[in-house]
Amino acid sequence: MPKVMTVFGTRPEAIKMAPVIAELRRRRREFQTQVVVTGQHRELLDQVLSLFGITPDVDLQIMKHGQTLGDVTVRVIEGLEPTIARLQPDVVLVHGDTTTTFAASLAASYQKIPVGHIEAGLRTENRFNPFPEELNRRLTAVLSSYHFAPTQTGADNLLREGIAEDDIFVTGNTVIDALKSVVSADYSFVSQELVELSSRSPLILLTTHRRENWGEPMSRVFAAMRQVAGCHPEAVVLFPVHKNPQIRLLAEEMLGDLTNVHLIAPPAYADFVNLMARCYLIVTDSGGLQEEAPALGKPVLVLRQTTERPEAVASGTAALVGTNPQFIVSKIEELLSNQGAYQAMAQAKNPYGDGLAARRVVQGLAYKLGLSSERPKAYLG
Repeated sequence: MPKVMTVFGTRPEAIKMAPVIAELRRRRREFQTQVVVTGQHRELLDQVLSLFGITPDVDLQIMKHGQTLGDVTVRVIEGLEPTIARLQPDVVLVHGDTTTTFAASLAASYQKIPVGHIEAGLRTENRFNPFPEELNRRLTAVLSSYHFAPTQTGADNLLREGIAEDDIFVTGNTVIDALKSVVSADYSFVSQELVELSSRSPLILLTTHRRENWGEPMSRVFAAMRQVAGCHPEAVVLFPVHKNPQIRLLAEEMLGDLTNVHLIAPPAYADFVNLMARCYLIVTDSGGLQEEAPALGKPVLVLRQTTERPEAVASGTAALVGTNPQFIVSKIEELLSNQGAYQAMAQAKNPYGDGLAARRVVQGLAYKLGLSSERPKAYLG
C-alpha cells in the first residue's frame, strides 16, 4: 500500500488539499495517508483543519513573528528532513505556490522521494510578479515527478517547459471541490455582524494582501475604494483585513472613518465563502478568489497587473484592473450602474472545475504508482 504524504502550511493550501486528503482516505484500502503541516500560517490554518476534520500526523510549527522567506524555507527543510526519513513516504504531495510548497519539494527530492504537484502549470511569465509565488511554482515544477494541472492552459505551459505529457494530468481545481462542500443557500452565520452585513446590497467584498501590492500600490487601492464608498453611500464595502500590520494600519488610516466600509478580522473559511456567495462583486488580488468567484457567479476585479489564472479573464468573469484608482473606480461604477455589463461577467462560464478534481488527482496518482492501468480523463473546462 503506497504511503502518500501531503504537506502544506497555509490556509489556501489547506483548503485546496482537504478534498484530496478526503479522497485518499476514501480509498484507504489502496493508500496510506500521512498529513504533515508546517504551520507557515497558524491561526488561519487551524481554522481550516477544524472545518474539514483534518488532524495532522505531524505539525512542524515553524511560524515565528517577523519570519522571512529564507527563514520559512530553512525551517521547512530542517523539519521535513527527519520527518520524511522516519515516515518513509512513497510520494509527497504539495500544492500551489507557497514557500512551504517549494521547500517541501526540495526536502523530498533530497531524499529521492517523488513529488506530486497539485495546481501545477500556472504562470505569469514574470518571475517576480507575483513574488515569490511565480518563483515557487516554477522551481516546484522542476522538482516534481507528477503534475496535476487545473486547466489545459496549465498543462500547455508545462509541455512548453519540457515536462513529459504522460506526467501531466488535467484535473480541474480542487478549490471548487472544497467550495461546493461548504457553500449553502441556508448557511447560518454565527456572528450577528456577518448576519447583518451579508444581507446588505450591493455588498462589495474587498481583499488585498499580495506582497507586490504593499505600500504605495495598496494606498492607491484604498483611495479608489474610499471614492467608491463616498459616491455610493447605499453600497457596503466589506474588507476582511489581513493580519499583517502594514496592511491593517494603512486600512485603518485610509478607510476606518467611513460608515459604509467595514474592516473586520478575517472570517473562518465557511463564513468567508458564504459571504462571497451573497456579495454583489469581489475586488481582490487573491489567486484563489479568481477561481472561486466564477463558480459563484460573481464578477471579480483583479488588483494586479498580471495573472497566472488567465482563463477567468478570457471567459469574461474576471477583469484585470491593477492598482490605478481611476481604472478601479471606473470598473466598479460600470458594474454598479450597468446591469448588462454586470450580467455579462456574472453569467460567464466557470473554467476552473466541476467538483471532481480531487478524484482525478488520486486517479492520476494511482495510475502513476501502478495501482491502475486506466489514466483518468482530462477535465475539459
